[in-house]
Amino acid sequence: MSEGLAYFKEVYGAVPGWVGKMHAYRPDALDHYTGLRSAIMGDGLLSGKEKDLLLIGINAARCYERSMLYHTKGAIEGGATIPELIEYLLVAYRYGGLNSMQTGIQSVKYALSLKGLPEGQLPYGVCNEHMLSYFISILDEEDAWFVSNILKAPEELCNDLLLVNGNVSAKMKSLLMVGIHSTCLQGTEAGKWMEKARANGATEGELAEVGLICLLTAGIPAWFEASDSLREGGG
Repeated sequence: MSEGLAYFKEVYGAVPGWVGKMHAYRPDALDHYTGLRSAIMGDGLLSGKEKDLLLIGINAARCYERSMLYHTKGAIEGGATIPELIEYLLVAYRYGGLNSMQTGIQSVKYALSLKGLPEGQLPYGVCNEHMLSYFISILDEEDAWFVSNILKAPEELCNDLLLVNGNVSAKMKSLLMVGIHSTCLQGTEAGKWMEKARANGATEGELAEVGLICLLTAGIPAWFEASDSLREGGG
């Protein structure tokens, strides 16, 4: 088995069809892509687990379930918890609304199955209250407070509440918003969120790593959008 095929078998537990086809048609391209993915997704200034969680949120926001589920497996195997996962998905919901929330629930279901936990009673209707109540129902009491506060808050405060420290830091939530706007080719908004991420303690290196995972999931245009607002010389 080639290095590329072996790498993806280790990552996903089996060689995905898209990997097999790339190998069949252009094995040299797979080798280059494998090297790029390995370099970007490895532990750096952000951990591999954090990168997978960011990519879950990015892909939930743009309602791209397939990639979201691949990274759900990576995040759970990297030690991510259900409360962490839910908070990342709530940030995606802030961007994409109920469509993103519905996509995100598939990540939660998959994560619960990977952990051997019951998925609980899925919401009957598609509305904020039903979705948030579902999240509360599958969390332990000590972990449910963040979602409970959002559920109780007046609507005009919800967006702000979604981005404060909880089980996930405000810094990581700001970085997720950078990633979402970069992959959606909204560079001006990505730049605004970079400023908020810096205010929450993010370094230029961490911002650059977010840009690189955006490149990995959405191509070089996403890096263009992110890189425009990175400061020259790093730091």
